[in-house]
Amino acid sequence: MIRKALPILIVVFLFIVSCTKIQIQYPETKKVDQKDVYFGVEVADPYRWLENDTSIETENWVKSQNQLTFDYLSKIPYREKIKDRITQLWNFETMRAPFKKAGKYFFFKNNGLQNQDVLYMQNALNEKPVILLDPNTLSEDGTVALGAIEISNNGKYLAYEISKGGSDWHEIFIKDIETGENLPDQIQWVKFSKIAWYKDGFFYSRYDEPASGEELSGINKFHKVFYHKLGTLAKDDKLIYNNSDYPLRNYSAQVSNDEKYLFIYETQSTSGNNLYVKNLTKKDNFVKLTTGFNYDYTVLDHVDDNLIVLTNYNAPKYKLVRINVNILNVGNWIDIIPENKDVLRNCELAGGKIIASYLRDANSKLEMFDIKGNYLSEIELPSFGDVSQINGSINDNTLFYSFRSFTVPSIVYSYDIEKSTSTVFFQPKLDFDITRYETKQVFLTSKDGTKVPMFIVHKKGLKLNGNNPTQLYAYGGFNQSLLPSFSVERLILLENDGVFALANIRGGGEYGENWHKAGIGLNKQNVFDDFIAASEYLINEKYTSPKKLSVRGGSNGGLLIGAVINQRPDLFAVAFPEVGVMDMLRFHKFTIGWAWVDEYGSSKDSIHFENLYNYSPLHNISENNEYPSVMVITADHDDRVVPAHSFKYIATLQEKYSGTNPVLIRIQTKAGHSAGKPTSMRIDEAADRWAFTFYNMKVKPIYAD
Repeated sequence: MIRKALPILIVVFLFIVSCTKIQIQYPETKKVDQKDVYFGVEVADPYRWLENDTSIETENWVKSQNQLTFDYLSKIPYREKIKDRITQLWNFETMRAPFKKAGKYFFFKNNGLQNQDVLYMQNALNEKPVILLDPNTLSEDGTVALGAIEISNNGKYLAYEISKGGSDWHEIFIKDIETGENLPDQIQWVKFSKIAWYKDGFFYSRYDEPASGEELSGINKFHKVFYHKLGTLAKDDKLIYNNSDYPLRNYSAQVSNDEKYLFIYETQSTSGNNLYVKNLTKKDNFVKLTTGFNYDYTVLDHVDDNLIVLTNYNAPKYKLVRINVNILNVGNWIDIIPENKDVLRNCELAGGKIIASYLRDANSKLEMFDIKGNYLSEIELPSFGDVSQINGSINDNTLFYSFRSFTVPSIVYSYDIEKSTSTVFFQPKLDFDITRYETKQVFLTSKDGTKVPMFIVHKKGLKLNGNNPTQLYAYGGFNQSLLPSFSVERLILLENDGVFALANIRGGGEYGENWHKAGIGLNKQNVFDDFIAASEYLINEKYTSPKKLSVRGGSNGGLLIGAVINQRPDLFAVAFPEVGVMDMLRFHKFTIGWAWVDEYGSSKDSIHFENLYNYSPLHNISENNEYPSVMVITADHDDRVVPAHSFKYIATLQEKYSGTNPVLIRIQTKAGHSAGKPTSMRIDEAADRWAFTFYNMKVKPIYAD
């Protein structure tokens, strides 16, 4: 009996040892006597010096913080086994929906572990595809990624953007499709741009070259639209549109498929735009179609000089309208697809029809209309989930779309518009039994009585005993909708009897513009209340407990996590505020932060200052809180939400928090806000997250043996 029990005792002893807290000595962070006064309120900012992202002092601080974090992670005994399992799961072929241009088909594919997706081309669907552009050849470590790509209307050229190290700064290059050679053309300092081909060149948007040392943090202003003619130097590009009276506005260009019309979108924030149109066959000036920035306008194309426009003008859930370019008065706009109870997410003109993508309770729904807006049929989807891509053209009878859900990796379908039938075009083969897991949608009640939807994913038959490791994810801002989507790294949680939950909180676009506005500006606390209510639901319904609940969010979602662990630290065991907006008093002073003022308000306004100051993650860290285990995640090339937000936040948290839970920061080098991050980095980051999560929940993962 004793001999048989001994190995069990050893295993238990080793597990207890593995869960013993790792001792942490935080690096000392210098403080400066920096104080600002806002409407009579003095606000200290002792870590202001960390805003200088190019200083030697900041570089050394980053090194010391990373050394601490990676030393901590390296001592978690099963970290490498988690990484091995993620790598194994990740290794399956994926594909994005093809699109057709100039008689050829183009699509992106990844063999499983390639750092970047590869662009392929084929002349016909029954022919073998060839590689058109492999971004994995542009850098040894995979940190050069593709941005926008556009095929010229004659099918001769590929214009493509590249981003280095995850930065929002892009460069444009041109490839001759027939020869495979790059032209000498190169354009720098491109940001927030479309590429719109016209004749023997294209329209694009860029800023002036930033001052040395301010490339990743300096404020972005004086955006301009240019025309580049192939074979010429970028310095000779023709200025098409700008407005020096408004330095904090952005502009992007679009050309109709027949190259008759040029459209300019003018924005001053992340929602709402003005729309301008110019007839390229005449020497006309631009005509302004809209006034103010209260509504969104997106042109699909024109049909016989009638612009087909998706808008939320007097339609919070969006509608499709027809605008005759010869009769521009808004009173003459005609509804093609009027607003209804579901959110009209986007539309595609294909095969002489309109394919409309709707949201119903954060699930995708596809419907087909004729060009006049008469309803024809619904395109049946496999289950609830997300149609993430729809690619078609007005004269082509075949449409491609991608469908995914929490337990279904992205499947590409071809849709025969004439026959109204869908056929699987590509289906990934995943070495994981997804049939063992289920998804449900619940509607919880927030603090003010608002019903908030939430998806919950877990193993079938899971016991609701309050002891399951759980991760809750949300965003809650900028009219962005979070829909059912597949993630390889979540499988680690699910196969360890865990629960994944996604809350569709206010501030997003799941129910249209009214849902968005209910979570912005002076209403921002609704976002935090919704998230807290979702957390309490998971606890009260015995999915988990405060000792087993992890929360995660990125960007605006990083702000969310920073705010809720200040307000209700008792609810959470582990928290990941990632690339977050953490200093709500100074966010508008960096790169594109000025565009978020309509979303958050500004500390320049007394009423908004008080609101921002009351929830700003940086300014509400309390010495009296027992914080969960925190790992802040950011990147050195993040020029969307500059890493100074995360730097100042973690320095303050390490200073004020006196408990025993780790409060660390993981700073990825040669990476940005998230776009274009290579697969190898994503796997490393995921392994670190789950190792940190399980270790601090005292959960023994199945890989620990």
